Amino acid sequence: MPDIKKEVEKLRQDINFHNYRYYVLDSPVISDAEYDKLMRRLEELEAKHPELITLDSPTQRVGAKPLEAFGTITHTIPMLSLNNAFSAEEAKEFDERVKKLLSLHPPINTSGAGSALSRKGRGIEEIEYVAEPKIDGLAIELVYEDGRFTAGSTRGDGYTGEDVTQNLKTIKSIPMRLLNPPFVPPLKKGGMGGFSPPSRLEVRGEVFLPLKAFEKINKQREKTGEPLFANPRNAAAGSLRQLDPKITASRPLDIFCYGTGVIEGVKFKTHWETLETLKLFGLKTNPLIKKCNGIESVLNYHKEMEKNRDNLPYEVDGIVIKVNDLELQGRLGVITRSPRWALAYKFKPREAATKIRGIEIGVGRTGALTPVAVMEPVEVGGVTIERATLHNQDEIDRKDVRVGDTVVVARAGDVIPEVVMVIKEKRAGNEKPFKIPDKCPLCNSKVERIGAIHYCTGGLSCPAQVKETIKHFVSKRAMDIEGLGDKHIEQFVDDGLIKDVADLYYLKRDELLKLERWAEKSADNLIDAIKKSKTPTLPRLIYGMGIRQVGEHMAHVLAEEFGSIEAIMQADKERLLSVHDIGPETAEGIYDFFQEPHNLKVIEKLKKADVLFPEMKKVSGKLAGKIFLFTGAMSSFSRDEAKDLVEKHGGKTTSSIS
Repeated sequence: MPDIKKEVEKLRQDINFHNYRYYVLDSPVISDAEYDKLMRRLEELEAKHPELITLDSPTQRVGAKPLEAFGTITHTIPMLSLNNAFSAEEAKEFDERVKKLLSLHPPINTSGAGSALSRKGRGIEEIEYVAEPKIDGLAIELVYEDGRFTAGSTRGDGYTGEDVTQNLKTIKSIPMRLLNPPFVPPLKKGGMGGFSPPSRLEVRGEVFLPLKAFEKINKQREKTGEPLFANPRNAAAGSLRQLDPKITASRPLDIFCYGTGVIEGVKFKTHWETLETLKLFGLKTNPLIKKCNGIESVLNYHKEMEKNRDNLPYEVDGIVIKVNDLELQGRLGVITRSPRWALAYKFKPREAATKIRGIEIGVGRTGALTPVAVMEPVEVGGVTIERATLHNQDEIDRKDVRVGDTVVVARAGDVIPEVVMVIKEKRAGNEKPFKIPDKCPLCNSKVERIGAIHYCTGGLSCPAQVKETIKHFVSKRAMDIEGLGDKHIEQFVDDGLIKDVADLYYLKRDELLKLERWAEKSADNLIDAIKKSKTPTLPRLIYGMGIRQVGEHMAHVLAEEFGSIEAIMQADKERLLSVHDIGPETAEGIYDFFQEPHNLKVIEKLKKADVLFPEMKKVSGKLAGKIFLFTGAMSSFSRDEAKDLVEKHGGKTTSSIS
């Protein structure tokens, strides 16, 4: 057994090293076949000796069960956002501010600052900066304890992010265990034999999706009829925020590490030294990062990067400039949510001028109406553009966009085309203003405005929303129709079998058997599951209808206040506003939903299909007046079952602590 344990540990070390060579350095030293042989041997030994499996074993990257929801992690040190510059002048102003602040706040002891700061008399002549490509991805934090990867989270609001540890494990360029690097002078820990990673190391990085992978994923989604990702950043964010780690693992995400949070046991003098040491630990940093002596050197780096951006295998939208000396960073400090010692210097968006032929309205799967400019074809950044988003009515009004206008169009984020500005000097006088219609162009339902966005209120029957509406309606916390997955719903809608949620209750066994991949047993199971769902609780029924602004909590509020769907339907806005927790936008959303004839027709169809529209009496149970929050896993029942049990006894549940 000791020999087996040693072999397992040696295999893990070898596999981690070869992962580093392949995914971080892009310089493998063994063949794929040799690597596969090592991995198979480790899997074989762990299968025979499961007691030897550790959380940081290379075999444990994928395999965690899908989550019900993401937990949260609070960052020890906030993950701040950066101020932006869009011109050389603004970058120079940043440099001047840095020099001025450092002159106003001299150090108590200036020794050690000379490597990153040169002085002329009492003034500061040049600052040493580190310039880095600004990757257009998703900011995350990795936590290593005694060299082992223990937790990972998104940036979130800068203070608290989502716990995406299981998903980050699937990214091969993120080491599960840090390497023990060779000796480096600034970090000497007693001898020439090397040093161990810090007891705690918080690493910040940017997760991204390479351009080729992005194009491949979108081609696959197009074939399967799924909505395309707008850009690589959205694709990376969507991939990392999957509740099922296996979906994340299927997408080749990558990472560049660019900084640190808390470090225990090791001190660095410069940002450059920090990055160099992260590389020694096996963490991937961008090879294009450069030390720049003075702002002019930074500006030259910016020009070089902007010139070469099209040759990079990932999306870059600018550079990040950081004061190299960490002692100087500390003296400069932060303002509100941004550091004074760093700046994002953006690239110019790719732009061209063209003419708007017309404006069309697109209806998204959530019912959001988006105005789209149809333009004379124009090439922008090597891509022919004929359509561009106008975002919303506020943007149309602010830019004063009219049909017939000559406009500047850009690929925002170098992917989504958008109208940047109108060239008003080219107006002929016959241009036509545009207003988003008050009726949905697809189902003729009333359109309501919430904030800056216009929404179709025909949620239960609008063709654009029908798939998402049905998916929500059948979900576990709503009508809970077991066995009816997203692919089935797509199939039923695409084949014209159902046009709204009520049609589910009119499905016939024979109709299902005519469809591809449906056998007698699966058809019978689904028909039975649909029948079982005919007796929902009132909160589940309300929640399942997908009324805008009405989540699980609000569904319970409505059920307890009104007691029936009929009573809610009869309530005017004033009555709705009298209910605690209901604000103006929510009241309008509820009122408009039940005023829309299309929705009322679907409700009638549900009643005719014998779906129970229950009444709810005031509950007074053992848990009345108490609020419960469930996190983590439970041994006896699921979180949903626990919530139902609390609510059955008069208590309330919540998804977060206020």
